[in-house]
Amino acid sequence: MRYYFHSFPTVAEKCRNDTSCPYKDSFNAKACWGYETECKEENSFSVPHCPGDHKGWVATKKAQLDTFYAQGDFGYVRDQRREMIVMCEPLFADDSSLECSEHMRFCRARNVLLNFTDLLYRKEPIRYKMDVLKEGQIGGYCTLNEKKLREHADHISPLQSWGPELRNFRRFHRRPIVQGDCDIVIEKPTYIMKIDAIVNMYHHFCDFFNLYASLHVNLSHPTAFSTDNHIMIWESYSYRSAFQDTFEAFTSNPLWDLKTFRGETVCFRNLVFPLLPRMIFGLYYNTPLIYGCEKSGLFKAFGDHVLHRLKIPLLERKNEKIRVTLLSRDTQYRKILNEEELVRALKENKQYEVRKVVYNKKVSFKKQLQITRNTDIFIGIHGAGLTHLLFLPDWAAVFEIYNCEDPSCYKDLARLRGIKYFTWEDNSKLIQQDPGTHPDGGAHAKFTNYHFEVKEFLRIVSLASTHVKHHNAFKDFLSSNMLQKTKKKDGRILVETSTEENASKVQHKRDTRSKDEL
Repeated sequence: MRYYFHSFPTVAEKCRNDTSCPYKDSFNAKACWGYETECKEENSFSVPHCPGDHKGWVATKKAQLDTFYAQGDFGYVRDQRREMIVMCEPLFADDSSLECSEHMRFCRARNVLLNFTDLLYRKEPIRYKMDVLKEGQIGGYCTLNEKKLREHADHISPLQSWGPELRNFRRFHRRPIVQGDCDIVIEKPTYIMKIDAIVNMYHHFCDFFNLYASLHVNLSHPTAFSTDNHIMIWESYSYRSAFQDTFEAFTSNPLWDLKTFRGETVCFRNLVFPLLPRMIFGLYYNTPLIYGCEKSGLFKAFGDHVLHRLKIPLLERKNEKIRVTLLSRDTQYRKILNEEELVRALKENKQYEVRKVVYNKKVSFKKQLQITRNTDIFIGIHGAGLTHLLFLPDWAAVFEIYNCEDPSCYKDLARLRGIKYFTWEDNSKLIQQDPGTHPDGGAHAKFTNYHFEVKEFLRIVSLASTHVKHHNAFKDFLSSNMLQKTKKKDGRILVETSTEENASKVQHKRDTRSKDEL
């Protein structure tokens, strides 16, 4: 809460004067996220950490720190905020507006109209389409800078920018809401999302992570972190995903899609076009990460936000054993052929508490997160399930038992999150079942299965265990755990990990129109 109160001091003052406000211990006027103009490094949520060599990327250590902060931390948010350009300028409060960061990576609009009438006549399903809107089917009453609009509509690709949609923005000759040109007026803030592959955790969390980062880019109102908003998915397929519970961290309302308003003209009071999952030099998926740096505050804040909003508990420990979770795959490829042998060998070490899991549709995503959050060493072969490392505790280690010749993917994600990463070091101590055959032809390391030497496997797990045991956060957690045992209230600890939740409790409820309740 202290970071939230720093951004909105009037809300902090309201809480200070309210005897029932539960956040009295959160008044630290200096605490800041890091992207605010007046934020000093010593007061920011996180400080870049670059203990390794930059390998010639830059000339100095400071340049290395600055580069990492801009590439994969709150510096990216800072730069998006600095880049904001007014594309369509209002004169009065009832006028429309449109502003975007460079290349239309992030945009927001007020009092604009979207015309979905043509969707009535489209027979094919819509996904990754760049022709949902035609010229003039999005616009508003404001002074449009057509030159800037054209210049920044330069990344024309479905998931790289909002150029495919906003290049069609036009100036109207009257105010659409005031003049009654809308079939529906949406009063609550609305986020439109163009999403990646919903069946793959790694790719779908590109969507969720960029949505979270966009909350910070858009941080201009006390309700910025409120879940009383709407999210529209920019496709006509009904959204279903094994990871759909994650949306609860962002909205308390049902999701919309392009079928919701088919055949209607819809006006939005506040419309946000968030950062997208496959931006050029973007966050998470296409991040050109400098060598030698780790521990992005933005990635940690995202994990904390999701865990807190989904109410995933950090459970009380009954002992000081290292909790080891081995992620098994029920797919055709990348199976660990001697998996049971490895699990038995782990269980022989009485310092470990070992669990083998399969994260599939039979295990709810919230249950998966609870297992992950209460894991000290997370083991799995290369695959989307390793994205769970985002939700490991700070002291944890991830052991990608084999990277299948894709060495950077989860290694980079682990260092962004600040989690210690291990992988197989000696390929002479593993056996590949066969060369592997890619669906498009040719040998491929991801399309086969593997057998691992037990002794070498245990050696690397031991290194991970040593890391966990010596981590100060783990020591502090065990000490706190012992203290909780003496107090013994309800048998478990629910750790407060988010600064934004419940901010709306110190806000007055806003009036809404009945048309908004759809």
